[in-house]
Order: sequence, then structure tokens, then C-alpha cells
Amino acid sequence: MLIVSSIVTAGQKTRVITVPLDKIKNMKLINVTAETVIFKGRKAVRVIDAAAGSVGDEGRLAILPDTEFEDGVIEVDLSGEVGPNAPEGARGFVGLAFRTSPDASRFECFYLRPTNGRAQDQVRRNHSAQYISFPGFPWQRLRKEFPEKYESYVDLVPGEWTRVRIEISGVTARLFVHGSSQPALIVSDLKQGKTKGSVALWVGPGTVAHFSNLHITGK
Repeated sequence: MLIVSSIVTAGQKTRVITVPLDKIKNMKLINVTAETVIFKGRKAVRVIDAAAGSVGDEGRLAILPDTEFEDGVIEVDLSGEVGPNAPEGARGFVGLAFRTSPDASRFECFYLRPTNGRAQDQVRRNHSAQYISFPGFPWQRLRKEFPEKYESYVDLVPGEWTRVRIEISGVTARLFVHGSSQPALIVSDLKQGKTKGSVALWVGPGTVAHFSNLHITGK
């Protein structure tokens, strides 16, 4: 069950949703499996890549019911690590999609590459946090056409809880990690424009991910 409350601020109603992620009923699973677990001492949902064959960054989502919003704040604890039999190049990719359409054909997304956070290769470190947008803007295109603009460094450890906060307003989104007061990544031109949609748990190829303590504040 979602816990929803409303707060009126400056004449506008703000919707606050607490999503107990140990409950997976009614999630729309796309190329992932999900189960409730206890992970590192807390209730969580485990999401594992289950895509068959070659699937791009748009292909692995767990869309959360009754979470549609346009502008607001999403906060979650998440953890990503490379699973068994993962393909070469897997990084434990884990993140959140927002403004997701019901069929997942459109969404915005911030995600992390946990194994990059403390890599000895500085280039890999620089690719620790990533923005993508679908349709049309996978990481490959963004990195090629706009080098360094849509990814950045943040300290990460695979398999450890990481606090993530995303602030969305109009066509701007900011990613905060580890409770920092400064964003790790700022996107001022969200590629799908000003849209509405659901929040979704996102993973990449070869990932075993965990999510807990999800809170959504939106209008």
C-alpha cells in the first residue's frame, strides 16, 4: 500500500508518497525479476536483470503504481552490483527513471555505475553518474555528441547502500548522492521536455540491485 498525504504550501497542494518497496505487488516488470528481501539489515526489493539477448538502456524497469507526477523530489536508498554471469563491461548499473510512460516507451533517468566509483582508471571514475532519456538519447549518443555534459564522478562502492535524491522542475533535474548539499550532476535540458509520468526502478545489464526507503514529493 502507498502512504499518501497532502500538504498545502503557498496555495499549492503538495503530494507526499512513501512507497514501501518490500511490497512488489502491482509493479510492472519489464525484463527484470523482483522479490522482497532483507538486504544489509533492512527490508528492500531486489531487482535483477532478466533480459534475454541484447537489450539497450531502455529495456529494464520496474514501474511503480500510483506514482505519476511532473515536478518534485524523489529520494531512495539503492545498491547495485555485478551479478553472476554478467556480460563484460557490466558495472552494477542502478538508478531511477521518472516521468515514465505506462508502456515505458518514454522516460528520463539518472543512474550510477558503482564499480566505476573507485576504479584506478580516472576515465572510468569520470563516468560514475549518468543521465539518459528515451526515446532517442542513450548514453552512447550523449557521450559522443556532448562529451562530459551528462555524466560525472561520484564516490561509489558496489553492493553498499547509497542515498540518492533527484529534484525535478520543468526541464531541469539535479542528482544528489550521499546526502550532499551540492548536486553530482545537473541536467538543464531534459530531452523529453516537460512531461508527466511514473517513477520506476531502473537497472542495466548484468545487475543485481536493491532499493529501499523510497519517498516521492510532487505536485
